Amino acid sequence: MVITGSALNIYKAEPEALRQVELAREVFEAGVPFFGSCWGLQVATVAAGGTVRKSDKGRELGFARKITLTEAGRSHPMHLGKGLAFDAPAVHTDEVESQPSGMIVTASNTFSKVQAAEIRHANGVFWGVQYHPEFGLSDIAAIIARYGDVLIEQGPLRFRDDIDRYVSDLRALDRQPDRVDIGWRLGIDADILEPKRRLTEIRNWMEYMVRPWISGRGRC
Repeated sequence: MVITGSALNIYKAEPEALRQVELAREVFEAGVPFFGSCWGLQVATVAAGGTVRKSDKGRELGFARKITLTEAGRSHPMHLGKGLAFDAPAVHTDEVESQPSGMIVTASNTFSKVQAAEIRHANGVFWGVQYHPEFGLSDIAAIIARYGDVLIEQGPLRFRDDIDRYVSDLRALDRQPDRVDIGWRLGIDADILEPKRRLTEIRNWMEYMVRPWISGRGRC
């Protein structure tokens, strides 16, 4: 079971969100391997007894910078092959507020204390991240184009021309990942540009959680 992003805010307790929380509880009860990015982490957190809030830092948009593995994260199989600190695609305004009793935080940065975590609840184990390893540069370019006014409002970019130039650079770098000039200018390196590295958490979840479960060798 995988839950990725959403424009919903879980603290608004809308029916669309509450149905997903209930589904997550059923997944925990069933012991099915469970992974989530961004909204998925928030849904699993609430399903296991935690809470989510709107961040007082605004929107983490484009790339989450200097995500750092915690002591627990350094030895956690979800991050096997990841650097101790890394950048990742991200877009969110909400974050984990109170942690459920079964949560182990595996990565943090200055924007959000919970950037990655494991949650053990009922009969299941959830691995999740607040960022979006599944997003490539073309996805981030589309998001920046959509939320450009937020960047102007918050200050990273000042004018619409800046947004257009940034989006154009992202799309060019997506087409030609060896464009060192663009990567240097935008501060984007192998953490983002190399799919194998960017997708580490998803690959590890498949390897360490999904395959053993499917093969019947045991459930975590």
